[in-house]
Amino acid sequence: MMKGQKTQLIAALDVDTLKEVRDLLDQLKDSVDIFKVGSQLFTSCGPAAVRFIEAQGKKVFLDLKYHDIPNTVASAVKAAVHLSVALERSQDYFNRKPPKSRGLFMFTVHTTGGLEMMKTAVDAARQQAEAIKVNRPLIVGVTVLTSEEKRDNILASVLKRAEMAKAAGLDGVVASVEEAAFLRKEFGKEFVIVTPGIRPQGSGAQDQKRVATPKEAARQGSDYIVVGRPIVKAKDPLAAARAILAEIE
Repeated sequence: MMKGQKTQLIAALDVDTLKEVRDLLDQLKDSVDIFKVGSQLFTSCGPAAVRFIEAQGKKVFLDLKYHDIPNTVASAVKAAVHLSVALERSQDYFNRKPPKSRGLFMFTVHTTGGLEMMKTAVDAARQQAEAIKVNRPLIVGVTVLTSEEKRDNILASVLKRAEMAKAAGLDGVVASVEEAAFLRKEFGKEFVIVTPGIRPQGSGAQDQKRVATPKEAARQGSDYIVVGRPIVKAKDPLAAARAILAEIE
């Protein structure tokens, strides 16, 4: 785990509209600092979703799992790093707070894209961040989706892809709790581990196959846990988020 850092909660905004984003941020803003924008929200609302969240002083984890030829991924990464520049285009009829840091906080690439693709993504992110004077985002590589069925060779696959991610210069990987302790032991305290498939005590697994509780994720060394439906679909999202944070503690 990163030095001096407790496991942090990322709330996944798997919704369709900016109104839903606004309502969730209004409820969660005092307890959650990092919000995930994935394929669903980005396809529905585009860059406005990222800029709106950052205009509220919150951090964005852009989870689009870039996977293509190196040149195409490099172009997409440059565009992603540039997303934060025009915050004035965000809806300014909501209460704004100064962003805690300039620039996207973190984004994903898919490790199956290969070493060259990941290296190209790292270079593109660094160059663009320097050019527009924002912080370079953390870059994490997706290893094996938590929706995949359990099988005997998953750990070996995750470790191999994580090794390639580190060689490419990525900051860490996305992996399930079942691999987190092995990754921490193999790659050290500075290697970022992001864990989806988190279900609080009493929650159903839904379409996830390799799930764990927030407490178990923290114990196994995850830096960040990503929680969507147990918060977003809860009758009281703030109470759900606070319960997860209490479980981490």
